[in-house]
Amino acid sequence: MRLFVHKIAGCFCKATRFTLVLGAFALAGVFPNFAAAQSYPERDITLVLPFGPGGIADITARIVSDALGKKLGRQIIIMNQPGAAGASAARAVLNAEPDGYTLALFSNGTAISVPLFKKLPFDPVAEFVPVSSLAYFDFVFVTKAGSKFNSLKDVLDAAKADPGALNVGTINTGSSQNLAAELFKSSAGIDFTIVPYKATPDLQVALLGGELDMIIDSPSALKAALQQNNAIAIASSGAQRSTLTGDVPTVAEAGVTGFEVTSWNAVFAPKGTPREALDVLNGALKEVLADEGIKKRFADLGVEARSSEPQEIGKRLADDIAKWSPAAATRRPMPT
Repeated sequence: MRLFVHKIAGCFCKATRFTLVLGAFALAGVFPNFAAAQSYPERDITLVLPFGPGGIADITARIVSDALGKKLGRQIIIMNQPGAAGASAARAVLNAEPDGYTLALFSNGTAISVPLFKKLPFDPVAEFVPVSSLAYFDFVFVTKAGSKFNSLKDVLDAAKADPGALNVGTINTGSSQNLAAELFKSSAGIDFTIVPYKATPDLQVALLGGELDMIIDSPSALKAALQQNNAIAIASSGAQRSTLTGDVPTVAEAGVTGFEVTSWNAVFAPKGTPREALDVLNGALKEVLADEGIKKRFADLGVEARSSEPQEIGKRLADDIAKWSPAAATRRPMPT
């Protein structure tokens, strides 16, 4: 009797193993990417940035990449590829295999480049697919401490009283800050001179030296001048007040309807990247960006750590292209 039971048990175990093996082959046949999904990533991943090192996008991307690499068990390599309206970075990603191992960092600057340049050598909507947002941040409108401009209303009144007389500084022509000034001008129905500078330090020197009446930039870039009370933030560009910008009033609160500028950074992948890889990346980024330590490090930079569903940031890119088209149209199209 005992021998009979052992034989039955042995047959049952063999049958079970056979069923499991058969099931595995069936899964592989029905879902050819199933095994790949379970093993991704098998090697290091490269994230290509259209910015040089040291800026907000670079710093936040490195914070995220370090945490993401630890979560996935692979290194996330940052490749800085600035210039050419983001074209150099985009082409570097598109020239690689669409396998999930070469990714792109896009920003609202990517959206601005579409209408601003005559012809970009890449299409961020048609040639890429969204993965997740990383960060959002607003700009601040800043004046010199002790000047006659203590509120945005003061600036608006002065611009209406003497059209074209005010000098408003931003960084490079075509930057988010620069087109934010264009959008502010058109939304408020006023005229002033927009003066572009190469970098934020140049802006601050010009403001404190009295060459500029107001500048528009990120709060983190102007942190030292604001903390030392050499300059004051009189308005923020977002849809609502934020502690990240010092809880200053929004431009809309000053009566300028239709104005809202929020910068963002996000991860995109070349079209054709396996869905499984996109899902793994999106899930891991959600966990990383929900970490309180990461949130605090971002907040210290005046940035909000925020993940998203792929379709959400994809829609944001498309909406921003449409939004910035009128402002970009005020400038002559730029060659790439």
